[in-house]
Amino acid sequence: MLDERKLKILAAVVDEYIVTGEPVSSKTIASMHNIKVSPATVRNDMAMLEQLGYLEQPHTSAGRIPTYSAYRLYIEKLMPQRQLTPEEKSRLDRAVDEVEVPTEDALTESASKALAELTNCTVVASNASPQFSLITKVEVIPTGRRMYVLLMITSSGSIKNKVCRLEFDLSDEQLKFFSGYVTENLSGMPVEHISDSVLDKLAEAMGAYMVTLSPLLKGVSDLAKGFRGGDVHLEGERNLLARKDLSPDEALRFIEEKDRLTMLLDDSFSSLQVLFGEDGNFIVSNSSVIMSPIRRGGKTLGSLGIIGPLRLNYAKVIPYIEYLTQRITEAISEDEPPAVGMMPDAEDNDEKK
Repeated sequence: MLDERKLKILAAVVDEYIVTGEPVSSKTIASMHNIKVSPATVRNDMAMLEQLGYLEQPHTSAGRIPTYSAYRLYIEKLMPQRQLTPEEKSRLDRAVDEVEVPTEDALTESASKALAELTNCTVVASNASPQFSLITKVEVIPTGRRMYVLLMITSSGSIKNKVCRLEFDLSDEQLKFFSGYVTENLSGMPVEHISDSVLDKLAEAMGAYMVTLSPLLKGVSDLAKGFRGGDVHLEGERNLLARKDLSPDEALRFIEEKDRLTMLLDDSFSSLQVLFGEDGNFIVSNSSVIMSPIRRGGKTLGSLGIIGPLRLNYAKVIPYIEYLTQRITEAISEDEPPAVGMMPDAEDNDEKK
C-alpha cells in the first residue's frame, strides 16, 4: 500500500523530525525540493500513513511524528546510504591502530571511547554468552618478581587474562606442576562448570602444593566468573543522562542495572540489530540501541554499539558502528593469542571489568 510517493514523504518526515524534534506538518514536507506535489496531496498521504501506523499526531499539534514502525521501515529501506569521510575513517582507525596490545578487551575499550565521543551517546560493549564454551587452555606466565599472568582461552575464541601478585616467587617445578595440573583437570570443561566448589576440590587435591598455588587457582576462578553470563560494559554514561528526550530516572536505572541488557543483546551476535524502547522489557523508553557483532575465526566474541534517543541520526551513526566492529574483527583475526611477553599490560583491562 506504500507507493514510491508515500515512501518518499515518510522518509522526509523521519529526516525532518530527527533534525528538529518537532511534529512535522504537511506544509513543511510540501515545501521540500524533492517533494513535487501539492500540500493537499501531502496532507492526504500523511493521513494515510497515520492510518497505517507509520505516523501519529500529538494532541497539541497539527503536525505528525514517526512511530516505531516508521523508524524500522526507514532504517531497513529508506535511510540514505552514507559513506564515511576520510577524516572520520582516520579517527576510527586510530582507535584500533594505536592500541599497544591488541586484545579483544583493549580494542573494544578504545573503540568505545572513540564512539562515545563521536556520537555523544552511551556505548554498549557486550561479550557473547559462553553457554557452550569449553576451556581450551589455562596458562600461567611469569612476568616479573612475584608477578604472574593467568591466561584462559575458550572454544569460542574468547580470551581473558589476569595479573596475580604473589607473596613469593614460584619455582620452575611449581609452575610446571600448576600448568600440567590445571590442563589435566580443566581442559575441555564447560565454563559454567568451573565453580568455587570445583576449584576448592582441586586445591585440596594439590597436596603439598596447595598453600603456594591456591592463589593462582583463585585467579582461575575469577577468570571463569568473568566469562560466565556475558559482560556488559558502558562508556559515556553521562551522554545518556544528558539527553533531554530521555527519562533521567530510567537512564540512571539502566546504568545501575546494565546486566539486564545481556539477554536482550543476544540477537546482536548474528548481525547488526536495532532495538527500540518498545521492545520487551527494555529499560529506557523512547530510546534505541544499535549493536553490531565482533567476530574471530567465524565465531562471534561479542558486540559493540550505542544506546541513544529514538530521534537519532541513524544514517550517520550506523556506518560508524559497522566500520569499527569490522576493524576490530580484522585486528583480532590477524594473529593468534598475544605473545607471552605482551601480557602484563592486561592488568588494567582486567581491573576495569
